Amino acid sequence: MSENRSIARHRSRKTALTLGIPLALTAAGTMAYGTDAGAFRADAQTVAAAPAWATAAATADGFASVDALGQNGTYGGRDGRTVTVKTLADLEKYATAPEPYVIVVAAAITMDPVGKEIKVASDKTIVGSGTSGQLVGGGFFLGSGVHNVIIRNLTIRDAYQGIWNDKEHDFDAIQMDGAHHVWIDHNDLRNMADGLIDVRKDSTYVTVSWNKLSNDNKAFGIGWTENVVTDITIHHNWIRETEQRNPSTDNAAHAHLYNNFLEDVSGTDIKSSYGNYSRGATKMLLENSYFQGMNNPVIKDSTATIVQKGNTFVATTGRNESGGTAFDAKTYYPYTLDTTADVPVLLKSGAGPRSSIGTAATAKAATAGAASGGAASAKVATAATTLTVAKDGSGQYTTVQAAVNAVPANNPARVVIAVKPGTYRELVKVPANKPHVTVQGTGASRKDTVIVYNNAAGTPKPDGSGTYGTGGSATVAVEADDFQARNLTISNDFDEAKNQNLSGHQAVALRTAADKVFLDGVIVSGDQDTLLVDTAAKDRLGRVHLTNSYVIGNVDFIFGRATAVIDKSVITLKKRWDGSSAGYVTAPSTAAGRKGILIADSTVNGDVSDRSFFLGRPWHAGGDASLDPQTTVRDTTLSAAVKTAPWTDMSGFSWKDDRFAEYRNTGSGAGAASSDRPQLTDAQATGQELADWLGDWTPTGS
Repeated sequence: MSENRSIARHRSRKTALTLGIPLALTAAGTMAYGTDAGAFRADAQTVAAAPAWATAAATADGFASVDALGQNGTYGGRDGRTVTVKTLADLEKYATAPEPYVIVVAAAITMDPVGKEIKVASDKTIVGSGTSGQLVGGGFFLGSGVHNVIIRNLTIRDAYQGIWNDKEHDFDAIQMDGAHHVWIDHNDLRNMADGLIDVRKDSTYVTVSWNKLSNDNKAFGIGWTENVVTDITIHHNWIRETEQRNPSTDNAAHAHLYNNFLEDVSGTDIKSSYGNYSRGATKMLLENSYFQGMNNPVIKDSTATIVQKGNTFVATTGRNESGGTAFDAKTYYPYTLDTTADVPVLLKSGAGPRSSIGTAATAKAATAGAASGGAASAKVATAATTLTVAKDGSGQYTTVQAAVNAVPANNPARVVIAVKPGTYRELVKVPANKPHVTVQGTGASRKDTVIVYNNAAGTPKPDGSGTYGTGGSATVAVEADDFQARNLTISNDFDEAKNQNLSGHQAVALRTAADKVFLDGVIVSGDQDTLLVDTAAKDRLGRVHLTNSYVIGNVDFIFGRATAVIDKSVITLKKRWDGSSAGYVTAPSTAAGRKGILIADSTVNGDVSDRSFFLGRPWHAGGDASLDPQTTVRDTTLSAAVKTAPWTDMSGFSWKDDRFAEYRNTGSGAGAASSDRPQLTDAQATGQELADWLGDWTPTGS
């Protein structure tokens, strides 16, 4: 968008996201088509659907998602074969192997001797098959340098030797000494001889989520080092009937604890001595956790930090401490806080092993211990259609557009276009008659697969028929409903400095003009007019959900008339082509009676001058006074780049006549309610949440 221009000329022709692992492919059934133009090629692959627990839905959040120490997030054995094991010998064989594996534990495996801890190697996912995967009498050990390990959906239990505070038997459920990038999720850990989880000796980039830890003396210890390097996220864990270390956190650089439920049940033999403990030089951020009946629920050393926010304490006694300054977790990763009052019910129903995890086969699935000395035998699952794209010719197509062209018109089920790492300099258009398309990068990072072009609004068309206009400049244009993109970058790298002679510098990276568009784990990058969220027509609904992503730009770089949610994402402000800092994050052109742009649980930051960016302005496209533009920014961290009066007028239309508001934002760019900075009331905020925007549509990865 130009800052001063005729709106009608600029918008007359509109037709159009930070963890990146390919998300699950939903089984869509075998699809058979002829070889006529526009149909699938005869050699199109029909492969088994990869269930969510084996692909990106099994990608860690929190500190385990952070790129560091040469490891891009935590995704376990995703790139290896999937094997199913039912014996100790097979579990140990694959867990200690140098190759990546997804290891499905489909039985209760008794450890021999009692207390045995299998030494897990890097690049492993060890996952219980539904609720049947158990380790009885032992657990796992992750040694120095071991990395990229996921332990999920298991019950690990009963190494207890009859001595409550056992000093002789170091039998843990999961112990790590010097490991990094580890995700422990949806496990039931109980009744071990020592601790349930030990994160020791500079282990770092660890996330512990949705576990049930119970019936033990020591739940969860962190530290045992003089170095202050451990970064750990602990969220949505039900810690019940454990005496100490709930957790105890010693010399952690960053310990982020949120939405945990600590429960000491009255009338039992187990009494809590303390709850969350910040020791040594630990910096702890403790948010929206629920403490029931705990003695000394939150304690800290004089040298440690605890910052508490939104916690609830019911029937607790003794020390409840805080003090010092900690850190802003959203500078490291996005996350969403559940309401504290909901935590007990949420965790009682959701923590521990799930029947839906580890129970579906994949195209690469294998059963350990088959004939021929344990050779794997393949299991084939329900098929879904996947088209592969690779620049080097190793796929079915060398361009993304060629794969889109191969999708049949009015295809009835999902088609996944799997794009191998590389830079694809091309224009991509998904036309309205090709719904249910997923474009996903297959690299370890969303930065590995890039679709980029450099058209601008003023760029002449090759056929001499004029210029592209803003909407036509898009690198990727999506006009088909039920579209998904993930684990890739979509960019417009138009060089404004070198093209000052052009009449229009608007250069769209991604344009959506469809309903049910799901963008997960992507980067959308440009300068002016980066992300155009549009609809097929003024009277048509167009819903867009962008999550776990980055959007980068400067002027009106999130704009359009769609009903769009941006959550758990980072909005990065960048300087203009001449080095100046000025711009507008949003320019909604919402139709009356519809929802506009919602930014929630995100971060707005960038290397720009303080107080130089507006959060938004009203775009009445074509001077249409009937429009009712809307932007709500809530529960979001705003950097000092945001102006103290964050909304402004546009082309003669006052923002005060439209719908612009904030709610519970934080950071140096946030501010109190005023006539220049309207804030939602709590009651109003209940009607401006994700579900209100998306209605009957619940986006799911497929």
